[in-house]
Amino acid sequence: MQEKLAITVLVITLALFALVMVLYNLMTSKKEDYNQIVLSQQEYDSRVIPFKRGDILDRNGTYLATSEKVYNLILDPKQIMSDSEAYLEPTVTALTECFGYDRTEIMNLIQEKKDKQYIRYAKQLTYNDKENYEKYKAGKTEELKKERQAIKGIWFEDEYKRVYPYNSLGCNMIGFANGDGMAGTGGMEQYYNTTLMGTNGREYGYLNDDSNLERVIKPATNGNTVVSTMDANVQKIVEKYINEWEQQTGSKRVGVLVMDPNNGEVLAMANDKAFDLNNPRDLRPEYTDEVLRELGIQEAIDDYKRKNKDAAPLTAENVSGHYTNEEIMSFGTQVAWNQTWRNFCISDGFEPGSTEKIFTVSAALEEGAITGNETYECNKFLEVGGHKINCVSRYGHGLLTVEQGLMKSCNVVMMRIAQQIGKEKFYKYQQIFGFGSKTGIDLPGEADNKTLIYTADTAGPTDLATNSFGQNFSTTMIQMAAAYCSVINGGSYYEPHVVKQILNEQGAVIKKVDPVLVRETVSESTTKFINEALFKTVNAEGGTGGAAKVAGYKIAGKTGTAEKIPRDKTNYVVSFLGYAPSDNPQVLVYVVVDEPHVEDQPHSTYASGIFQKIMTELLPYLNIFPDTDVEPTLPSGEEAKLPEQEGITSETQAASEGETAAEESGTAETTGAVPTMENGQQVPEEYLNPSEEFIDRPEGGEGSNLPAALPGQSGQDGQTAEETKAQ
Repeated sequence: MQEKLAITVLVITLALFALVMVLYNLMTSKKEDYNQIVLSQQEYDSRVIPFKRGDILDRNGTYLATSEKVYNLILDPKQIMSDSEAYLEPTVTALTECFGYDRTEIMNLIQEKKDKQYIRYAKQLTYNDKENYEKYKAGKTEELKKERQAIKGIWFEDEYKRVYPYNSLGCNMIGFANGDGMAGTGGMEQYYNTTLMGTNGREYGYLNDDSNLERVIKPATNGNTVVSTMDANVQKIVEKYINEWEQQTGSKRVGVLVMDPNNGEVLAMANDKAFDLNNPRDLRPEYTDEVLRELGIQEAIDDYKRKNKDAAPLTAENVSGHYTNEEIMSFGTQVAWNQTWRNFCISDGFEPGSTEKIFTVSAALEEGAITGNETYECNKFLEVGGHKINCVSRYGHGLLTVEQGLMKSCNVVMMRIAQQIGKEKFYKYQQIFGFGSKTGIDLPGEADNKTLIYTADTAGPTDLATNSFGQNFSTTMIQMAAAYCSVINGGSYYEPHVVKQILNEQGAVIKKVDPVLVRETVSESTTKFINEALFKTVNAEGGTGGAAKVAGYKIAGKTGTAEKIPRDKTNYVVSFLGYAPSDNPQVLVYVVVDEPHVEDQPHSTYASGIFQKIMTELLPYLNIFPDTDVEPTLPSGEEAKLPEQEGITSETQAASEGETAAEESGTAETTGAVPTMENGQQVPEEYLNPSEEFIDRPEGGEGSNLPAALPGQSGQDGQTAEETKAQ
């Protein structure tokens, strides 16, 4: 008996629970539909008063996103048909003359829905549309009165439309909101969605005891305003030169990040896939139907695998047997949107190349492994873990100081310094600088690349060596920029952020976003050493960053060229990370170019050139004044062309002047004269046209020059980095 009673109670409980879930679903997903049904059955008014989504401003008060009031056209067929002879004809005429609607369509709709009081006929009409109708109605009132007619059953429902005054400007930082303003996608619109949202109000109509219509208004609460750290003018400068690069040369991807190194504020963030925030789903021209179908087929294969884990995987040939063409194209469109909206600066990982080298030197200085006064002999390569790892100069730099090792971007110097640090301390500082961890920037979609870096437990001698000069591990632009800021500002690692303040509807500050000091990374003495070395990297003879000079300014920075997986010497990521003034950094600019569309071997001069153009406009705008009055670094005419190899300028040709600086990723240009090494000795003839790989396998080895894959990532032969090391 007790068992039956227990079963009965359980069944009733489950039924009640199911009923609650059904009611909850109706309240959340069908709320507006049922509101309209209720309105259509009532003889009195009750309407939603929409909230206004908060604005997004740049740091100077420029509106980047705002909400404009628009109007939905509502028809009340029941009122119109209550006296069809008096109301129907003039009302339909008003709609056709004021808005250009089809007369027959409206007439049929009103007659078919004659018992309805609420039909939303048109959405997001402008204020002018509404005003024109009001004027028309006012002008016709007296004339219609004489004929005992009137315009009835037309009214307007308030709504807000999200508007972006500058279209695509800062699209990745800003993001966009859905039509109803209830949810944001990407950028600040998504991350600060709850801050920007408000609460709808309501106007209630009811009949009192005397059957008179009474109204109660509960006003809407508008969203708060977000004041960002973005400077719209800085963003314009950055996007101008990204567009110029794409039009003149082009690349697979390009990203630029501008930060204040003293507080972590992001002044600008952009990449080559800009999109119109007012029409975010309008695809870029490169997404043809053929491209969308290819993307859709691959996504359909992945979708089938997720849903049918035990089934045989689909192939491109049999996808159509499981998915319709419409489904495939829908998949492809979604993938295209995601690719377009993806924020390259915080979501995409890459091997940083030689920009990493300042962290190797900084860690060694902090740990006392070096003093900065050491010298190292670079004889083209270093033997590490059974691998012959070449320097950037195929014929060796000769004798170099630590400072010169940074200036000339010498791999051998970095590898020797890493050996002196030891892997335990080296990877401790990798963590201190934030590699493998999210920075905490207040934007959605940040990657940490945790699985694509080595640790002291997983790294071998070759991994330590290659990591010391920025290969064989992955990072993001925001990770690199935040870490750089800490090294050049005296050691303070600030959490990067894109919002300064939150304002209420009255404009009062309700929240101030202060810089968040996460940790100290280096000492003041290390900062001074690095800043001086990077100043010479740009301005001294033999430095690799000469193309980044800006007339009159103390520019400092570091070049980077990283060979991508597979290591076939065809695809590179080139970069430049620089700042000014070198002795008191006020602004940092990071430029990354992934796979430049050039015939020659890509080198970091391409990124340095973009940096130079941005800084030339940016520094005067930011009221950062020049230190000296000198002639422009890059003259006009033919000589203004960027050098063909990194570290070779129009003033100092490596071959003719005896310089040994060469392109970071490998080849040195020769012009007939025999170059010399740093110690004055003549370069051996066999070094002039080397054929060795960047990192050569031991005799009998196969495959790529660098390790075949990053940690946890498959290489060109399907092996992971750990498996490659084991061989």
